[in-house]
Amino acid sequence: MSDVQPGPGPAPVVVVGAGLAGAACALELVSAGVPVRVLDRGRRPGGRMSGRAFDDGGDLGDRETDLGASYFTADDPEFRTIAQDWRVSGLARHWTATFTVLHGGERAGDKKGPTRWGGTRGMRALVDDVLEPVIAGGALERQQVESVAVGADGVLTVDGEPASAVVLAMPDPQAARLLGDGLAEVAAVLTREWEPTLALAARWEQRTWDRVSPSGTFHGAFVNDDPVLSWIADDGRRRGDDAPVVVAHSTPELARRHLDDPAGAAPVMAMALSSLLDAGEPAETRIQRWTFAKPTGDRPEPFHVSAVGSGLVGVCGDGWGETSKVETAYLSGAALGRELAARLA
Repeated sequence: MSDVQPGPGPAPVVVVGAGLAGAACALELVSAGVPVRVLDRGRRPGGRMSGRAFDDGGDLGDRETDLGASYFTADDPEFRTIAQDWRVSGLARHWTATFTVLHGGERAGDKKGPTRWGGTRGMRALVDDVLEPVIAGGALERQQVESVAVGADGVLTVDGEPASAVVLAMPDPQAARLLGDGLAEVAAVLTREWEPTLALAARWEQRTWDRVSPSGTFHGAFVNDDPVLSWIADDGRRRGDDAPVVVAHSTPELARRHLDDPAGAAPVMAMALSSLLDAGEPAETRIQRWTFAKPTGDRPEPFHVSAVGSGLVGVCGDGWGETSKVETAYLSGAALGRELAARLA
């Protein structure tokens, strides 16, 4: 990442959040020749497409396990082109169209759906790929943004620095916290509620759970009527390396009880996962809290943008669009980027 500050010239567009939506928005702006700064508080970009490596991964080395988005679909023609480019470059692969459905640990059959794609080097690598031209231009900076505001002089600022436009590429509650003076119009649209999730990554010494699927090949499972887990993803199968690693997502109810102490939920999640997979105790676990994992309700608009003071403020992400998906996040960010580029031309 770069700590380079913008030089003389027009105030840049400041994109806050370097998940997939922020990356797609920044890419469109950079491609249009618009000066951009991308600010993200994390050590690395990725947002909810991030992962972590096990400390004692053995043969896994520094391989990252996906703890956020488990997969993506590619239904829209624009995003399908992006997915095919990732496939050609070896960053993504067709994973599966079939998942198991479990009810309280009892096998309930397999369920077919659309083709799901997995990131062969982890989902974060897809965000890195989109951001490559942004990073090459020194526009990605690590910064915890505190406030977006409009001053008495009408100048739009991010932490006191002027901006021609600001993009908040994040869930509604996080975006709302950053809004300072003069942004009531933007705050009024940030009303969507979000559910939390805890993600538990578990590593075993060997794979033993294929028998859970009626087909004899386990990829993942929707877990119904369980107080602890809602979804299980076979990380080795989605990556294509068959690593003995599984990621389980908690129910929103369990996550709410452990938002202040996610580690306290790890034992009960590991026990539930071991029971569902009939796999014994894992050799190692890691847990990740996602306070704003998934939006509730619906919102058909692909993004929001308001003219405020001397600039524009936009909001994008998977909370905008028909459904909350990886695909939605990319398309939302890209559409907002094109809109801003057109308005600022």
